[in-house]
Amino acid sequence: MSSYDVAVIGSGPGGYVAAIRCAQLGMKTAIIEKYSTLGGTCLNVGCIPSKALLDSSHHYEDAVKHFEEHGIDIPGEIKVNLEKMIARKQSVVDQTCDGVKFLMKKNDITVYEGLGSFKDKTHIDIKNSEGKTETIEAKNIIIATGSKPSNLPFIELDKDRVITSTEALKLKEIPKHMIVIGGGVIGLELGQVYKRLGAEVTVIEYLDRIIPTMDAALSKELMKVMKKQKVNFNLSHKVKSIERKGDEIIVKADNKKGEEVEFKGDYCLVSVGRRPYTDGLNAEAAGVKIDDKGRVEVNDHLQTATDTIYAIGDVIRGAMLAHKAEEEGTLVAEQLAGQKPHIDYNLIPGVVYTWPEVAAVGKTEEELKEAGVEYKSGQFPMRALGRARASMDLDGFVKILADKKTDEVLGVHMIGARCADLIAEAVTAMEFRASAEDISRMSHSHPTYAEAVKEAALAATGDRALHV
Repeated sequence: MSSYDVAVIGSGPGGYVAAIRCAQLGMKTAIIEKYSTLGGTCLNVGCIPSKALLDSSHHYEDAVKHFEEHGIDIPGEIKVNLEKMIARKQSVVDQTCDGVKFLMKKNDITVYEGLGSFKDKTHIDIKNSEGKTETIEAKNIIIATGSKPSNLPFIELDKDRVITSTEALKLKEIPKHMIVIGGGVIGLELGQVYKRLGAEVTVIEYLDRIIPTMDAALSKELMKVMKKQKVNFNLSHKVKSIERKGDEIIVKADNKKGEEVEFKGDYCLVSVGRRPYTDGLNAEAAGVKIDDKGRVEVNDHLQTATDTIYAIGDVIRGAMLAHKAEEEGTLVAEQLAGQKPHIDYNLIPGVVYTWPEVAAVGKTEEELKEAGVEYKSGQFPMRALGRARASMDLDGFVKILADKKTDEVLGVHMIGARCADLIAEAVTAMEFRASAEDISRMSHSHPTYAEAVKEAALAATGDRALHV
């Protein structure tokens, strides 16, 4: 039987980063992956493939709608080759997953393919696709089994016309009318992909706004922009049933007045969140406790009820984000090496990769009001930037929330071009407890989208924005 200092169950961003950091710190490390490729949901059927399709569809939309204005004339009809677009997406996935495989080899991490299941608190049974079982021993074990798409109890997912995000990444045709259940990150991103490619898209959301966990101003602005892009929104609608008749999907819902309304399309994307994935883990055999939401219970050090077993990422409490899982994987590895790492969960940014992109870190206005914190706000519109006019990306704004007395930045909320990258400046500033004035006095290159951050900081400190 092979023995290891650390065994990691799951090879998503949390799992493989934990394995690499453990190996870097001198621990003999193994990683166990159920599927034939490494990288988990994020690399295979999540973050990476969705970004590939978002970029490809964005190029197509620019070619059809914006090239002429830039003085670029393309003779003949511009067509979508969906098969080629999906194939490019898959090549991006393959390259990225192969990169993880290379990193495992480089760091002398032993990779096991199969379903990892606890035999007891120090032994894991690994059952491969042929049904053969191998057992390994580990002093410490990290659970990084991730999450799967959630569903509603009355919805039957046929994965053909009634689909999850996984199937939406590899459709064989462009839908005529895609009905999206759920106005969160995944539904809006994939809805925008197919809208750009020519589908009619209707979003049905149970709550009274889209991206409901983000600042309300971002929800409002994103919906305004996506409405201009001809995406249909139905908020405060409770879906009751989904029925398939041939190639037609019929969705029935109650609106906010309690009236029944009906939607008809040829595809229905169910994107109502994700659930922790612990199927087949046999956690109880190791003394690991699962809570009523299916999450592995952990303490502040990410230890489970069994102190040599840890859990990270989507399978535990908190936001289901790849970069949060990576930080947790690093934290556990460094703790095992006797170090004292720390994660400030308030400073884990959230991003929506629609166009315009949406990004945020820290507290929302709603959270500050609820907590009774006195704050000031500074906001700057993207359309006032020379860079935004040059690229014709005029929608959106940057908003900075700062403590009324101390001027410390408490939250940064932005929507616009390249905000997924811009948010890192806000994270850095807040990590060092910067004030709004600190940011306002830093030189920002001109012309850039980042100037909106400086201008919003100026607006938050005595309403000093220069270019509005």
